[in-house]
Amino acid sequence: MIQEMVTLMSLPTIDAVFELLKQGQFTQAEYLAHQITQHDPQNASAWKILGTMMMRDFDRVSAALPVLEQARQLAPNDAEILNSLGRAYQTLERLDDASCVYDQALTLQPNSAEIWNNQGLVKEKLKHWESALESYQRALTLKPNYIKALNNCGNALQALDRIEEALSYYVQVLELDAGFPDIHYNCGCLLQRLKHWNQAQAFFGKAIELKNDHVGALNNFGFLLIEQGLLDEALTFFARVVQLKPEMEIAHSNALFTLNYHPDKSAAEIFTSYRAFDQRFGEPHRAKWLPHMNNCDSERRLRIGYMSPDLRIHSSNHFLEPLLAHHDKHHFEITAYSQTRCEDLMTTRYQSYVDHWVEVERLNDDALAERIRADEIDILIDLAGHSAGNRLLVFARRPTPIAVSWLGYGYTTGLSAIDYFLTDEVMVPAGSENLFAERPWRIAAPSMVYRPDDKMGEVNSLPALERHFVTFGTLTRGIRINHRVIRTWAEILKRLPTARLVVNSDAFNAPSGQQALVDRFAIYGIAPAQLEIGFDSPPYDVLRGIDIALDCFPHNSGTTLIESLYMGLPFITLADRPSVGRIGSTILHGAGHPEWIANSENEYIEKAVALASDLPHLAAIRANLRTELEASPWRDEAGFARRVEQAYRDMWRRWCAGVAR
Repeated sequence: MIQEMVTLMSLPTIDAVFELLKQGQFTQAEYLAHQITQHDPQNASAWKILGTMMMRDFDRVSAALPVLEQARQLAPNDAEILNSLGRAYQTLERLDDASCVYDQALTLQPNSAEIWNNQGLVKEKLKHWESALESYQRALTLKPNYIKALNNCGNALQALDRIEEALSYYVQVLELDAGFPDIHYNCGCLLQRLKHWNQAQAFFGKAIELKNDHVGALNNFGFLLIEQGLLDEALTFFARVVQLKPEMEIAHSNALFTLNYHPDKSAAEIFTSYRAFDQRFGEPHRAKWLPHMNNCDSERRLRIGYMSPDLRIHSSNHFLEPLLAHHDKHHFEITAYSQTRCEDLMTTRYQSYVDHWVEVERLNDDALAERIRADEIDILIDLAGHSAGNRLLVFARRPTPIAVSWLGYGYTTGLSAIDYFLTDEVMVPAGSENLFAERPWRIAAPSMVYRPDDKMGEVNSLPALERHFVTFGTLTRGIRINHRVIRTWAEILKRLPTARLVVNSDAFNAPSGQQALVDRFAIYGIAPAQLEIGFDSPPYDVLRGIDIALDCFPHNSGTTLIESLYMGLPFITLADRPSVGRIGSTILHGAGHPEWIANSENEYIEKAVALASDLPHLAAIRANLRTELEASPWRDEAGFARRVEQAYRDMWRRWCAGVAR
């Protein structure tokens, strides 16, 4: 009896746990709470504290869930326990469960600003932006200077494209607490969206200064470094994010995106990183793949699904719209899975081309995969790759018998769950199959089709005839302009000292970006007088002032190259790494001008100088190039649709015959 009394007196008390929490000794508090649950399993407070402490570690949230459920069972009317349980469900992406628990908590404690704010966060994750905004505003009614709710109101308004209102909430937070890291991050996101790169970078930098492990700010800072062509620096930031939050898939994707542009890494080295992505995010889903019960009639009408975040006004319109507009609906039933947040007139046009339109932003990966499977899609096409807004992890779940990657990215996804990479023999020459997780499926070049903007206007005469000097130019993104490109372009300008080079894109919309590029050319002895750097949109008048376009490498440009041809400008390209480094080559093959393809930097220089040295020939090219392009496969919309549909049919026949990709 005496021994039992001694044991009871030595047991930790819940008051001792609370005291440790006040002192910030969380590990010790968790240990004591665990001890209490063992000796007093009916103590709901101990279960709640134990579960809450476990949630501090992302990898232990799943284990915390039954602990918090035990606390709820013991105290079903405790709103604080329900709030903690809701946060656990929220962290585990069980959003419907989280919302239900928060609703119960608010019934018990309707005046809790914190619970209203948490309910708003769940609705935000579900993409119910208006409802999220209402929850945040309820929180502010209860607690007007609640910084988290003010900040979240700004986020919801930004998502609703109500930019000025979002900014007003962010300003309130800055006035209340300029040391709140998230507000600097969110201001940076807003400015990044508005393409005010320098100001955005300053805000992200401040967020990192205040919280050096702020993964959102680190990730976005890295993305802005990409735009400046500072690839190694960007990769360092993404590596830091991955170290802090390994499950943050977007940071992995951003690193892969960056590697595509790296001027000094080999194709094999880059592909190794893509394989690692599959091992981290793709392969774990393989054990849960389900058999596909699709009808194995090889000649029946096929259900084709297109997945994209860019079914709006976007550069991809020029290539995607012609295909969707010309699909043979007798043999193919088309479904668009749209991840598009801000819809516009182009969205409406896309909707008119398809049989079914499914908005998917509010569906998590599991739910979307289930929806696609329920739709009995036969072939699902990814149009994003590792670009923003992708849903690659849906493809990792293998919801369809056949998956294909095409158009939106230009290189492998890295996912072994995707069967085919739709391409041509120029972009992906024979022998380069080992650089793709998918099997390259080649159709006749080009593996795209082009519909020009109806606002481009007519081709003008060659500017050099009036100016008496040649103007080279590019409209490419800053990420493509690396030291190899600058060195090569600088040599062309040295060989042609009266020539000018126009560099025009939104990466150079600020004086600081323009000066940085001038400084990079100065290293190779090029004076500012030979450079014209800026940003104009739309760019068609800029093209009218250029005689010869210059492509980048190892990652070629895309839309701007075909636009250049359509405006009468020949361009020089360097055939580099398979796929992303041969986009220019495929464009020129399709246009009937492979003679402008170089196989080395020296050959690139020689071809550019030769073109610039024969103005009558250059003038004839300009006068005829649009007519040639109109007669080429690039403008045969119906013919391209038939080539793609034949590829789909042949893929399907293989699957029906039981042939692995």
